[in-house]
Amino acid sequence: MRLSVIIPTYNEAATISSLIRQLRQYDPGQEVEVLVVDANSPDGTAELAQQAGATVLCAPSAGRAAQMNYGAQQATGNILYFVHADVGIHPDYVSTIEQAVAQGYEAGCYRFRFASPHPLLRINSFGTRFQGIMSRGGDQTLFITRDLFQRLQGFDEQYVIMEDFDIIQRIRRQARFLIVPKDVIVSARKYETNSWLRVQLANLTAFSLFFLKVAPTRIARTYKAMLNYR
Repeated sequence: MRLSVIIPTYNEAATISSLIRQLRQYDPGQEVEVLVVDANSPDGTAELAQQAGATVLCAPSAGRAAQMNYGAQQATGNILYFVHADVGIHPDYVSTIEQAVAQGYEAGCYRFRFASPHPLLRINSFGTRFQGIMSRGGDQTLFITRDLFQRLQGFDEQYVIMEDFDIIQRIRRQARFLIVPKDVIVSARKYETNSWLRVQLANLTAFSLFFLKVAPTRIARTYKAMLNYR
């Protein structure tokens, strides 16, 4: 098995170098392929990623779903691991993912903990132990075999938001999905810029519109209007 890590980026200069160093540090055999798919970030993300040791690809079109699909097309591994740029990787990620696939799980994700002592964020973290779709998300990272990814025809690029929830729903119709009982560390920057309640309301609104099959562009506009971004 070979693992390809695919990281979609836009203006992630603050975190990308640290993530790539972790991926390399926890891959003692230096066998993991690390691909950063950048959407023409003006903040130097691509240059920093290359300096840290990743292969940098310029995305032909912006948007996480499109960027991750492009990375998957260029990847050489038979296991694809999709990771957001502001996530802290679990030290055992290589062996854990390989063991999961060997045990018949064609896809899965980790639980998560926030990089924050905020007590209410522990509630969010605890929820990621459970199977419900509302307990999932791209911040938990996602591994999937290339074969299953191709059968699903990748991420649906109409989803400019909620692309991770859409693909997980489709995965579960066709394959065994594992929630790895280990944590990745997730940035709390959205909560630091907004209140816990404000983010929860925005998330609940996005989920409701997603389940009502509202157009993804409208979900994205509504979600962004409800939150402040740095």
